[in-house]
Amino acid sequence: MTTWAVPVRLAEDPILRPVPWRRMIWVTWRQHRVALGGTFAFLGAAAVCLSILGVQLHDAYAAAIACHPARSPACSALVHRFDAMDNFLANGIILQAVPPLIGALVGATVLARELESGSFRFSWTQGFVRWRWALAKLVALGVLVAVVAGLFGVLTTWYYQPYFAAGNQALSLSALSPLGSGLFDMRGVAPAAWTLAAFTLGGLAGMLIRRVVPAIVATLAGYTGLAFVAATVLREHYLSPLVTSRLNVPGSAWVLSHWGTRDGKLAFIGGPPLDLLQRFCPAGPSAAVGKSKFTILASCLTPHGYSLWTGYQPASRFWSFQWIEASWLLALSALLVVTTVWLVRRRAA
Repeated sequence: MTTWAVPVRLAEDPILRPVPWRRMIWVTWRQHRVALGGTFAFLGAAAVCLSILGVQLHDAYAAAIACHPARSPACSALVHRFDAMDNFLANGIILQAVPPLIGALVGATVLARELESGSFRFSWTQGFVRWRWALAKLVALGVLVAVVAGLFGVLTTWYYQPYFAAGNQALSLSALSPLGSGLFDMRGVAPAAWTLAAFTLGGLAGMLIRRVVPAIVATLAGYTGLAFVAATVLREHYLSPLVTSRLNVPGSAWVLSHWGTRDGKLAFIGGPPLDLLQRFCPAGPSAAVGKSKFTILASCLTPHGYSLWTGYQPASRFWSFQWIEASWLLALSALLVVTTVWLVRRRAA
């Protein structure tokens, strides 16, 4: 008796039929809706708080700028009111926790939860190739958290606008540089880029460690190290700093270094040594502590052949620095995703 084999096409078999991408995205949402819901609730509460405080801050700024004459007691009181507002947010440090928290709570759990519980074995048998399973999760959730963080970055950019507005010379906070640590990576496109990097870093940590809590700790530690290196080493070298011997460097500039020369040769780095101050600047050590440090030092050192130099990054390079930082963070995120997917393909079921 002859048996005829009837070929069965994959698309016609309800069991072997590949899972559509849209269904995988829906499953991803169902699996991580609690973490995403908590993240959205946290960012929503922070957004409401920033909106309320931001309106008050902008009103105080407008009142201080519009007041005339600027040196009158009434105007000084308005300036003081602006300077004293929201000190816990003025330097931006508290908002630095947003990207790593998203990366730790969402990114580190993307793969680690299923790997820790063993449910990944079931996922890999549902007609969706394992690398597509990992890629769909990482891409869908990564794009989502980056968009949400980008919207939050728009809000923080608006909130801090009075601190860097043109004509803000009467306010003491005008001396803050938009390129300095704390505020730079929470404005513009940087929040989205840093959040995406934290998320993909969490995904890689979850794949390597395969346990949720240790992966969260590793994500926070890795992000902290990366942010520290970027702020203290990388960022100042995005573009060549400007060098000047002028004493009136803009208050919004990011000053990187000071040094002095004599007869064209390097005499000292940083502030002048104490013996030089005692020799040419009798009131130097005490007078040079204030904001007019280089002005005081130049008045007594220049007649003796010394020149004081300053290396700085101008505030006008803010958006150039933003796109440079966002570009390498995006490249890093892509590399982390590729590495994670490669590890998933090599992992035994």
